[in-house]
Amino acid sequence: MGKYFGTDGFRGEANVDLTAMHAFKIGLYIGWYYGANPELKHPADYRAKIVVGKDTRRSSYMYEDALAAGIVAAGADCYLLHVTSTPSVAYVARTEKFDCGVMISASHNPFTDNGIKLINGDGEKMMDEVLDKVEAYLDGDWEVPLATGANVGSVIDHAAGRNRYIGYLISLATCSFKGVKVGLDPSNGSTWQIAKNVFDALGAETHVINDHPDGLNINKDCGSTHIEGLCKFVKENHLDIGFAFDGDADRCLAVDEYGREVNGDELMYMCAKYMKETGELGDSKVVTTIMSNFGLYKALDELGIGYEKTAVGDRYVYENMAENGHLIGGEQSGHIIFKKYATTGDGVLTAIQVMQTVVKQKSTLSKLVEGVTMYPQVLKNVVVTDKDETMEDPIVKASVEAAAAKLGETGRVLLRKSGTEPVLRVMSEAFTMEDAEEAVDSMIAAMKQAGKLIKIK
Repeated sequence: MGKYFGTDGFRGEANVDLTAMHAFKIGLYIGWYYGANPELKHPADYRAKIVVGKDTRRSSYMYEDALAAGIVAAGADCYLLHVTSTPSVAYVARTEKFDCGVMISASHNPFTDNGIKLINGDGEKMMDEVLDKVEAYLDGDWEVPLATGANVGSVIDHAAGRNRYIGYLISLATCSFKGVKVGLDPSNGSTWQIAKNVFDALGAETHVINDHPDGLNINKDCGSTHIEGLCKFVKENHLDIGFAFDGDADRCLAVDEYGREVNGDELMYMCAKYMKETGELGDSKVVTTIMSNFGLYKALDELGIGYEKTAVGDRYVYENMAENGHLIGGEQSGHIIFKKYATTGDGVLTAIQVMQTVVKQKSTLSKLVEGVTMYPQVLKNVVVTDKDETMEDPIVKASVEAAAAKLGETGRVLLRKSGTEPVLRVMSEAFTMEDAEEAVDSMIAAMKQAGKLIKIK
């Protein structure tokens, strides 16, 4: 993790942490790096192609213009997908042979934040060595030459690329969703049109909420981070199933026919189970992060399905999958990757896979997740004086070991640094909520005793 780019891009408050000038300079650098950079040994007349997408927050339009200006000023061509999802940018970059892609989004954060995510030509998270060079340029280590005359790049409308992505999603479904009543919550974000178009085309009876973005209401009391609205909507309207996405639509959570939330761990369980039953899974394991629920592992053990654990972040999940040939992986938050079809978490793709699993088995979502029991989990975010010092403090380390020993095989504890915020995440899972609360509180008390605690967020 660098100075500007974390596990999910350069993210911060718009025009405070991340400014329009940052966007211009990022565009200028990547336009030069993939075009005129002598390191890549392109032909003299080579012109780089960079595809750019954005979510619906108001500041995204400012960053789109700034990025495009930088890209073309460096002599590259900038293709605009306009409002679209992160996975669509990855898809277009990969399938249409772009040098790289850029997504403007702060994902599930409020509209006041924004971010810039760089995607390589294979549709994957940008390589660290390239991000390091972008950061060095942002800090003024060198200058990038400006293109002149006919070498200045062009800005090109590429809404057709987004439409091809929608067509690709529709083509992945191998059965009709006719007769299924589906609730969708696009979070006033990237997929406010995409999701409904896909489910309509597949025959579902779609009912949509939070699909009127105004630049300020993305993720506001809606979507996958506030799924209670969709839970109520599904239950009150007697729908069969519901899907909630986040601001840039790379994650998906579901709601069963009773209005109960179904998280990413449960969705991975039901899909992996079906893949095993149909022979598609083979020897592949389910790739999780260390934040996946203890109950998922116990359920997979009972099915005889192996699993891997990575650091938190869908990029680490994908790296493990790519290295080891695993087919499904993801996070409890709903970032789920189906490697046969995508290189990143894709909320709408996940919804399609879940729907197929339900429809083909002529079952319901509630029945298909009965085999996994989520352990009660307590997670508290704690602001401390120094994340690294706190993690290594003897008093804190002893409290973590003591809490883990007390829970034994009936639960677990986890203390980790946030990849996007200046906080420590203190988590415990246990057979009862009381035990989980006690474990978390004991670790936080140790931080206070060690003089490291500032506040609990």
